[in-house]
Parts: sequence; C-alpha cells; structure tokens
Amino acid sequence: MSTEDYDEFGNYIGADLGSDEDDDELDFEPSAPAAASVPGPSTGAGYAPLEGLDEDEPMDEDGGMEMTLHGVDGTAGNQVILHEDKKYYATAEETYGPDVETMVQEEDLQPLTEPIVAPIKIRSFTVQEKGLPTTRFDKSFMTDLMNYPSMIRNAMVAGHIHHGKTSLLDMLVFETHQLTWDVDTPTRYTDTHTLARQRGISIRSAPMSLVLQDSRGKSSLINIIDTPGHVNFVDEIGSVARLVDGVVLVVDVVEGVMHGTEQVIRHALQEKLKMVLVVNKMDRLILELRLPPSEAFFKIKHTIEEVNSMIASIDPDPSLRLSPERGNVAFASTQMAWCFTLRTFASMYADTFGSFNVDDFAMRLWGNIYFDPERRKFTRKPADVESKRSFVHFILEPLYKLYTQVLSEDAETLKETLADLRITLRPSAYKMDVRPLLKVVLEAFFGPSTGLVDMITRFLPSPVDSAEDKIRHTYTGPMGTDIADSMIKCDPQGPTVIHVTKLYHTSDAQEFRAFGRVMSGTIRRGQTVKVLGEGYSLEDEEDMVSATVDALALDQSRYTVDIDSAPAGSLVLISGVDTSITKTATIVSPSIEDDLYIFRPIKHITQSVLKVAVEPISPSELPKMLDGLRKVNKAYPLVVTKVEESGEHVILGTGELYLDCVLHDLRRLFSEIEIKVSDPVTKFCETVVETSALKCYAETPNKKNKITMISEPLETGIANDIESGKVTMRMSNKERGKFFESNYQWDLLASRNIWAFGPEDNGPNVLINDTLPSEVDTRLLSSVRESVKQGFQWGTREGPLCDEPIRGVKFRILDATLAPEPIYRGGGQIIPTARRVCYSSFLLATPRLLEPVYYVEVQAPADCVAAVYTVLSRRRGHVTRDMPKPGSPLYTVKASIPVLDANGFETDLRTATMGQAFCQMSFDHWQVVPGDPTDTSIQLRPLEPATGQSLARDLMLKTRRRKGLSDSIAVSKYLEDETIIAISASGNADLLG
Repeated sequence: MSTEDYDEFGNYIGADLGSDEDDDELDFEPSAPAAASVPGPSTGAGYAPLEGLDEDEPMDEDGGMEMTLHGVDGTAGNQVILHEDKKYYATAEETYGPDVETMVQEEDLQPLTEPIVAPIKIRSFTVQEKGLPTTRFDKSFMTDLMNYPSMIRNAMVAGHIHHGKTSLLDMLVFETHQLTWDVDTPTRYTDTHTLARQRGISIRSAPMSLVLQDSRGKSSLINIIDTPGHVNFVDEIGSVARLVDGVVLVVDVVEGVMHGTEQVIRHALQEKLKMVLVVNKMDRLILELRLPPSEAFFKIKHTIEEVNSMIASIDPDPSLRLSPERGNVAFASTQMAWCFTLRTFASMYADTFGSFNVDDFAMRLWGNIYFDPERRKFTRKPADVESKRSFVHFILEPLYKLYTQVLSEDAETLKETLADLRITLRPSAYKMDVRPLLKVVLEAFFGPSTGLVDMITRFLPSPVDSAEDKIRHTYTGPMGTDIADSMIKCDPQGPTVIHVTKLYHTSDAQEFRAFGRVMSGTIRRGQTVKVLGEGYSLEDEEDMVSATVDALALDQSRYTVDIDSAPAGSLVLISGVDTSITKTATIVSPSIEDDLYIFRPIKHITQSVLKVAVEPISPSELPKMLDGLRKVNKAYPLVVTKVEESGEHVILGTGELYLDCVLHDLRRLFSEIEIKVSDPVTKFCETVVETSALKCYAETPNKKNKITMISEPLETGIANDIESGKVTMRMSNKERGKFFESNYQWDLLASRNIWAFGPEDNGPNVLINDTLPSEVDTRLLSSVRESVKQGFQWGTREGPLCDEPIRGVKFRILDATLAPEPIYRGGGQIIPTARRVCYSSFLLATPRLLEPVYYVEVQAPADCVAAVYTVLSRRRGHVTRDMPKPGSPLYTVKASIPVLDANGFETDLRTATMGQAFCQMSFDHWQVVPGDPTDTSIQLRPLEPATGQSLARDLMLKTRRRKGLSDSIAVSKYLEDETIIAISASGNADLLG
C-alpha cells in the first residue's frame, strides 16, 4: 500500500477504485462454484443463500427435480425474498435443542457501575494475622497447661480511658511474640475492629492467652482480656467480669481515680473479684510535670490512696487494701515497655551488689522509711532535713538519672553510664532517635515484666480457688447437686457446663462465635450440647435448643489457636452454638439428668437510655436491616433493639459514641445497606408524687369480679435496691419483710405481703396485698394472684402517660370481690382488669414524667473551668463539684446534665475550650421533668422549644405522637361509670382530665 494515495489526515486521494455497476451485477464472489451452480434464489441480488448444502454431497433426486421444475417455471429463479423472511443463522432451538430455555435480550441491562467480570470480594472487618505468628513459647505447651487449672489465671485489664490498658497488653504481646515494635505509632495489638483503630479507642473486649514466666522462671497460662475504658462501653466490662477471677486495675499516676476507675472498682467488688493495681505512665512525672523525685513520691502515694479510699467507701474490708509493700501494686510505663514491683527492683539490687534478703529489702522500699547513707541503715525518722525516703533514694532517683542521661547526654557519656549498669548496646543503637533509644535502654535495664506476672499469679486466684465464690454468686441452681459440686471442684471429668457471656463475630462478620468459660467438665469439638438462653427456667423450657460444637479455639485477638478440647477453668471460643444466643447463655451436656439451671443474667453498671429510630432508604432492604439488627444485638451486650407500636425500629444505647459505633456496624458490617436515622431521643419513665386521690376499682367485663387499688410513691432508695438485687422475690417472706422493716420502717404485715416487683423480677415497682382476711376471701384471692401480677407487670411495663415504663410506684390492693366459680375469674377477665385499675390509680396520684440524667466528669485546665460552667448552664446542667487535681495543672469538674440535652455537649465543650476539656458521661439517675404532663391548659407553640413548667407536657405529647397515640389522656376511660358520676357530682371533674 502506497502512502502517496493518502493525505496527512489519512483520507484516500489515489486513483478511482472502480464503478458501482459491477457490484450490482453480483452479490457474491464469482469464485464460489457451489453457489454459482445452484439455480434459484441464491443467484441474484436480494436472494438468501441456500443453507445446509455441502459441495461433495450428492443432491437428492426429489429435491433436484423440484428445483428443476421451479427453474423451468421461472418462478424460483426470479422470486424476491422479503427482509423479514431471510434466514442467515440457525435458530436457538436448532442450535441448543428443544429442551433448553432461551431468552433474547435486546439491550444491555447491566448498569455501567457494575463490572462485566466482578472481582472477588473479600470481606474483612478486623485486623488479622496472615498466619500463626512466631511465639517465644510452644503452642502445644500452652494447650497442655489448660489441663492444669491451678496454673491458669483468668484476669481482665480495666481502668479509665487512655490510662494505658491496651499498651499494657502490647507490652506482654511483644514479650511473647516475635514482632516489630514501632515506638512512634502504638501497635494496639488487641484493637482489631476497624472503627477502634480509626477512633484510637477500644470499643470491644479482646482476649489473649499467653504463657508468661514469673521471677522464678515458673510458667503460667494467663488468659488476660483487654477491656474498653470509655464509659459508653462499660457493658463490655460487665460481660467479661463474669468469666474472670481478678482485675488488673490500671491507673494513670497523673490523672488518678477518674469516673471510669470508680465504675470498674464498684463492679469488681459487686462481682467479688480480686484486684491488683498498676500505677501507669510514671514517666509523665519526669517528662511532663517535671516534679522532683521527693514530690513525685507524694503524687504516687496520693494516687494509690485515692484507689484505696474508693475501695474502702464500698467495702471497708482491710484485706482489699492495695499497697506496694504488700506486693499487689506495680509501677509501669507501658508505652516504654517497663514494669516493676518493689520486689523485682530489690532483686535487681541483689543481682548487682551481692545476695541479701530480697523480701526484707523490698518491705523497706515504701512508706515513711528513710535511708541513712552514712550508717547504711533504714530508720523510721529522718536523720536530718535532707534525708530521703527509701523509695526516693533507691528507685525514683536512679530512674530520673537514667531518663536524664538518655535524653540529654552525648553517646560517649551514655555509653559509660550504661557500662556501669552492665548494659551493652549495639553501636547502631546510639544513632537512633531519642524515643527509640530510651525504650531500648529501659528494656535492657528492667528486662521482662516478671513483677507483673508475680503479682497476677500471687494475688489473683486460679479457677480452682475462685470456683466456689463464683458459682455461689452467679449460679441460679441449688448447691449440693452433682452439677454444683462438679463446678465448685472445677472438675474436668464432671458434666459439661459452660457460661457464655460474649459473642465475637468472625472477620467477615457472617457468623458469631460464643466466648465462655468452662465451669465443669470438658467440651470437645463435634460434641452435641444443649444451649439454655436467658429466658430458660424449669417452668418454661422453650428457650433451649440443641447444637453441635463445630470448632474450638483460643482467642488471641488477631488470630486463633484451634484446639480439640477445653477442660474446666479455660476460656474458649465456640463455633456453631450461637444461633439461639442473644446476650448470654448456659451450655450443658445433654447427658445431664438433673434439673437444669442457668447462670444469672449480667447486672450492668449502666443503662441504655439514648435511642434512635432507623429504617432502610430502600424499603425492599428491610429484611437485610432486620438481620443486621439481630446481629448488632448479639455484638453489643447493652444494646436494645425493639419495634414500637407505631412500627418504627428503635435502637437504644448508652451514649452518642456507642450508638455511632452500633450504626456503623449496622451499615457496614452486618447489612451493607444505607439507612435513615432519626434524631436521638431518650427513654422516659413515669411515676407519681402523691397518693391516689380516691380508691379506684375496676370490674371485669363479665361484671362478676371487682378489684380496688390505690398507688403511692415508693420511698427513696427502694427502686435502686430492687434493681441492684439487694432484695429479690427469691428471698423468703421473712427475709424480705425484715429487709423492708429494718431499712425503710415498713409495717411488718405489708412487707411480708409483697406479691411482685415489676415490670420484671427486678423492676422498680412493688405490688402489695393490703386486704384484710376478714373482708376478702383469702382462698379466692390467692387463686387469682398470678393473673393480678401479670396485669400489674403489663401495666408497669407500658404506663398510661406515653407507653413508657412506670418507676418508683407502690400499688396496694385494698379490696377484691371475686366470683366463686373459677370459670368467671380466669386470666382473660382478671389480667386486663388489674391493668386498668393500676392505670386509674396511677393517674389519680399526680403522675409525673421522669427523664434520665448523665453524670458528667470534665477534666480541663484551670482557665477553662468558666467555659465548662457556661456550656453546662445552656443545657439544663449544673455543676455539683469542682476541684483541682493534686500535683497537676488540671481541674476536675463533676456535674449532672439531662440526657435529652446532652446530645452534642462534648462537641460544644471542646469548641468552647479549644479542645482542652475532656468529658465522660454515663447514666446516673432519673429525675422528674418540670411541670404536669396532664395539664391541658398549657399552650404549646409549634417550632418553639418548651421551657419551665411546660416541658413535661411537651415531651409527653411528642412521645405519644411519635408512637402513634392520641394527644388526650383521660382517666375516665379507665374508671367505672359510677365513679365518674360520683367525681363529677362532688365538683372534682378536673380529676377526670
């Protein structure tokens, strides 16, 4: 092809290619002899070529004759074939056969956003190791240790947010795993959730099973669980506390005891757990506060005393005291990976200066004990003004000098100093930056954290030692049975019983694995078990299913170690049993012939009071969202999901951050859909502030029975005592009566005639039988007792003001007229009547609305305290206390703020203080909303916020409208006609609403 036939633009400019007349004569190439030899339609323009004709195949005689005749007639050769009748290709039926269904698609229906060949999608929502990492202990040795429960310790690391819990786990992980440590960016090995790594805080508890050596070289299997420090995720602490035997309490030496620390101490004592203390971030005294060693001692001592004062205020038992000379306090800087106790520091001196009694020396390293360097003796009184306490002389001053040398001296001087300490570093180490060099030097100086292991193994009990206390505290079944005895002995040969308190989703978030503690027996892979839910009881065995254990594993946060069996005392991940588990469960062997009992549901430190409504943007994705809600309910211990009467799906959580994480998991992990979320609102309660204005009675629909009742407020403190479990319906009448008589001066007859608490077994309302045997047939009343209780619990679960729970109300049955025939006093007659009379007596006792209130703890510099007051005052909050934090430039402000006004409070606070104030909020108590919710004279203007005495009415109406209820609340619809007439005649028609 010549390039001269085309111009620079590629257009053809050569000679003429020929006329179109030749093309009109032939529609096919003349070199095709087979087509040319066949007369008929294949020889002219506009004719379809003949199909299925082979050149070498002889022509059929009949076909040939037929074609010849057509040719003679002249019709076939000149016949025109229409376009729609032309046939170029075989039909789909001819190609694929009559049995294949075919479909013709005229256009491409696949959107441009979808690739033609979609890539393989790998779902991974957690940080995972690609394989099993190399450990400094043999994994088979770890699994062998599981068979010796006396060598196991189950502990959790707990404390306030940012006090160093996760970095403490990092320190232990790097001691046991061959990993690379980056000083500038914390590893946060146990923070595997993607959201936790983005936010920089732990939001899930994370277990690790590690083989650690103490100072004598003895190995123990430490099942240690990292827990979140943010108060919104305190439910994780409640779930983990059921499985462990002790708590490693981590406290920042500068910040001291904060709100999160208080909550951990309270819950640990409530669960009867032993505690040890780690005073962390010791280097802040040197690098940030720059306190001299003598003043740093007082700061450390004050922090330890703060912890002891908190413990003593809850339980004054002197054996619970934490003190360095006892050995149950360790000092650490987990970011720099060092930790010591008095004994391990004393042993360092013994290694350097010759052997002496390490324990005696360690006892003299704390308290008001001074060292006289001239006489080389310890004294209780200082020899002179400049005398130093032994802790300052032997521990703080060397530590300060070591930090100072590394931070300020040149390489040669530092090398000489380290040589005196018998520390040798590679030459390249001296060229590192200051922080990595400091860590290397301190790691070489202190060595592994054997002091922490000593403290855990000595002061925290093994599963065998703590089994009896734990079983008596958590098991609902009777003691003395074979199951109970086996659990108390922690017998691996006994019947299999496992307490499950947590569910962890897999890395692809498609299924859950149950995390629990083997209380008795041995669980094996492939074993068939019974799973008893929280609703199981001997009377109602519906919440029980059978399941097969698919797999067992030890959870190591970023990887798992598969095992074939787990004996008593172990913490284990179980696959295949999560289908029926919502929050907690009891797993038992099906071979158990005794009556089955469950472990008590968890008593959490806080409540879920903040709620949002959710719905999918695309209505067709509702099933996906419902499945996601079920999974979210499993993943978060204290989240509550329910459907309101109006049909909206509601999620309740402990706070803004908690709900934000729940919604993130709902959108991304569990359902992968877009959802609409309402503005956050709060959960309310209803109460009364006076006794009912008159006796209220209600007749059953068949007019054969009548119940009379009044309601009045409960004394302050009873509701909290019932909820905390100090008094229960499981107590005998005598014990319960004595409790109310001694603590609240109740009449003995009334306290022994308590029928029920409501709305649940630990609900904050009381139903009392105040009838007199001389006036009411006791036998008939006892026969309807269960029906009256059900009506009472139904009524207290959904109050008459806005379908919210009733709280702090005492309902007293004064009279009852019952039909002698059992058919006329069945549950269908009594239950709704009891509910109706509860409502009428409630509405005639000056009802009020209760709202939840957050306790707020703000930590800020002194110059920001005024701004904290200002932000609180704009949100109906008030300060209860503000005080300086000793030994630091910080102030602690303690306040209360209604949950309804707390949304966005933290953002406002940080804006007003330019990020210097840090706050934590957790549910504290319920308080009465100002105003009368039933006052119809209050005029509410739309789009204007209600204030003062109109607030209760405004909140109640908005709640009713959101639930699809009418605005009017009239007590008359719960009263009998005779009562209404009597009230109207007496001139008190305003009572009827």
